[in-house]
Formats: sequence, structure tokens, C-alpha cells
Amino acid sequence: MTTQPSTPATPTSPIFFGLGLAPGLLEALSREKIHTPTPIQARAIPLALQGNDVVGIAQTGTGKTLAFGLPMIQRLAQTKGQGLVLLPTRELALQVEENLRRIGRGVGLRTVVLIGGAPMGPQMSGLRAKPHVIIATPGRLVDHLERKTADLSHVCVLVLDEADRMLDMGFAPQLNTILARVPKERQTMLFSATMPPEITKMAATHMRQPLRIEIAPQGTTADRVQQELFMVRKEDKVRLLSHLLTEVHGSVLVFSRTRHGAKRITKDVRAMKHAAAEIHSDRSLSQRREALEGFRSGKYRVLIATDIAARGIDVKGIELVINFDLPDDAQDYVHRIGRTGRAGLTGRAISFATPEQRADVRIIERLIRAAIPQKTLPTTLPPAPPRPAFEAPEREERSNKPVHRSYRSRGAMSFTPGGSGAAASSPYGRSRPSSPSYGHGGGHGPRGARTPRGRR
Repeated sequence: MTTQPSTPATPTSPIFFGLGLAPGLLEALSREKIHTPTPIQARAIPLALQGNDVVGIAQTGTGKTLAFGLPMIQRLAQTKGQGLVLLPTRELALQVEENLRRIGRGVGLRTVVLIGGAPMGPQMSGLRAKPHVIIATPGRLVDHLERKTADLSHVCVLVLDEADRMLDMGFAPQLNTILARVPKERQTMLFSATMPPEITKMAATHMRQPLRIEIAPQGTTADRVQQELFMVRKEDKVRLLSHLLTEVHGSVLVFSRTRHGAKRITKDVRAMKHAAAEIHSDRSLSQRREALEGFRSGKYRVLIATDIAARGIDVKGIELVINFDLPDDAQDYVHRIGRTGRAGLTGRAISFATPEQRADVRIIERLIRAAIPQKTLPTTLPPAPPRPAFEAPEREERSNKPVHRSYRSRGAMSFTPGGSGAAASSPYGRSRPSSPSYGHGGGHGPRGARTPRGRR
């Protein structure tokens, strides 16, 4: 894999004109008031337009969708083939499809989205319409391949977006199946926030002399995000949350470690008289879309989520991200706080840690190569919201395990050509099923299967 050198800074800001884009796409960008490419766009677009295989390493919120979308649309107009974009979650697939439609509207681009939780009928109709681009989660695409309702023989541009996340979620068997169905002669673009050995192996096996572009080192956090830490007892977390929601008046994204915790926090926040919505694997696709749209529009000021929303959800203007629970994987801390401070705005991220989690905090600090400033708890905290007289105890989805530097180092399934669906060993004393279990990626396999990370 060839690493492309960083482009030296120039006195003027880069513009899309000069990157090799067709006039129709430049007009579409101007119409959408998109004038300045991000660093990943400025470096990836010229290489991709030349037909090179590209590996892009960049954090979330850096504009990766247009980095692969613009050259893909232009190359499809030249080759008359088909594009395929694979993503780990339904929400990401819908977001990418929306962005591609906005840019490709003026050139007659046809797209179809294949995701779990949505009816098969409209998806089959969309496939029969010969779309230029298929946007899919791996599990649902495999469903269509098995039903013979999808044909990948015309794919000439393949994009694997959030590739590390797809492997984290156990999609390796589905990816093997899909890659066996697409033509060998194609352009492949792979985008990822991290570069673990599995991604390196994938690039070496399925790409032709890929050019590597790395915008920021792994673990890099957004420059404009002010990070803070509170050491707080578990029983006082809700009271501290209540205090912060009173102090902050903008939109707030709260991360919970489990879906059960997200449900509990949502009830508590609503009891505090704040408009709140929740997003996790127990919510249907329509409920999750309504929650995200309501959060974007201001209908809900507070969104409570599991790590299902930590990557790629493009909600601009989030004033505060609160890690009510520390993530299981230290890398997810970077993705979580990357939801604020986007599009040139400043942001703020506050994490709650119990005194027993000091070691977990140090793991995160080593990853981001910075100490997180610890704040003093307010002298008085508001009372906790009332709870029902009898409430069933919350079922723990996972014991109080320490934060890990990387989930992939804990026995995550490797990506191998023609790999079987054998379960990978788990450090927690049980095998991890090969099928994804999060319930949000159109998983191909038994519903409700559990991974060590717990169903999100």
C-alpha cells in the first residue's frame, strides 16, 4: 500500500474547481452551497477520479461521503457501470443516500437503499429500476443475493465505508459473500476511522495497489471540542445530568453503554421536563428515524443513544455530548465526542466516571494523547427524578468490565477471503456469533444474538 504524502498548505483555501470534477457536479456543489473541500476530499477526489484504489483514514465528520461520492458519480457516468456502497448501520446508509441524491439530482442519479427493518418490496422495486448506486448494509444485501433479487455483476466502483465498524460488528462473513459476487475488475475505495490489522489485510487481499491517505492519526480528537471529566458516584450520575441539562440550553447528546440504560435515562430526562428521544437497537427503524429527525429539527432537545449513533450521524450544532457511561472501547470515546464541534463550530464533551474507573480514564487519555481536565462536582445537586414505587431491577447487559484499547484486540473476527461463519473466541468465556447482533445493520443471522459488547 502506497502512502500519499500530505499536501503542503497553500496561502489560499482549496476549492473544488481544479480537482477534476465535471461541470455538472461543480454546479451541484454550488447549488448546495458547498464551496471548500475538506482535507480528505481535497486529497481523495483527484486520486479516485484517476481510477485508483484508495484507502482513506479519517475521523467522523470529515466529509468522507463526498470524498468517495463525487468521483463515484463521475466515473459511473463515464463507464456506465454500477456503484455499491456498504455501510454498517441503517442510519449511515440513509444519510449517505440522502447526500448522494442531493449531489446527483442534477445528473439524473438513481439510487436504492437496502437496509434491515424496512420492507423488502420497495427495495426489490428499486433494484428492478436499475439504479446507478446501491447503498446497503451487508446483512440485507446478502438477503437479496440469496433471494436472487440483487445482481452485482455490473459493479465497477465498490465503497466500504466505516470498514472498521463493519468488522467490529461481525460482518466479515457477509463481506466475504459480497466480495465473491462483485467483479474482480473494479475500483475499490475503503474508508475507516482506524487502521487495525484486519483492515490492512482486507486492503492487501481485495484492492489493487491502493493509495493510502491519512488525514489525522488514530485517536485524534476534534480540535474544537472542550473535554471535561467528572468523577461521580454511580447513584449521583442522574443528579449531575439534571444539573448539566439546566446549565446548558442547546441540544445535548447523551451516550449510554446499554440499551436498558438508555431507556432508563430517557425516562429520567423526561421526568426532568426536557423533550427527549432515544435511539438504540430496541427501537424500530421508523422510531429511530423519527428520533434523529426530531433531534435535528429541535423537537427533542436531548437525544439518548448507545454507540449505534457514535459514527457518521450528521447532526450539526450539538452543543454538548455527555458520556453518561464510559464506552467499552476507548476508540468509541473519539467517535462519541466527534458528534460535537462539527462544521467549524466549537463543542463540549463531558464524561462521567466512577472512582473505580480511573484506570479506564487513563486508557482513553493514552489513546488521545492528552489528559482530560477533571472538574469539581457542584456543591449541591438537584434531587433525582421520582421513580415508580416498584420498578424491576435493571438487567445488566454486561458486567462492569474495564475499557479496552481496541475491541479488535479482544478476539474480533478477522477478515479472510472465503472465510466461514465460525464463531470467534471471546475473552468473556463464551463464543461470539459470526452474525451481527446489534439489530441495526440489517443483520444476516439469528435475531437477538449477543456479542461480548452486548446488543446495542
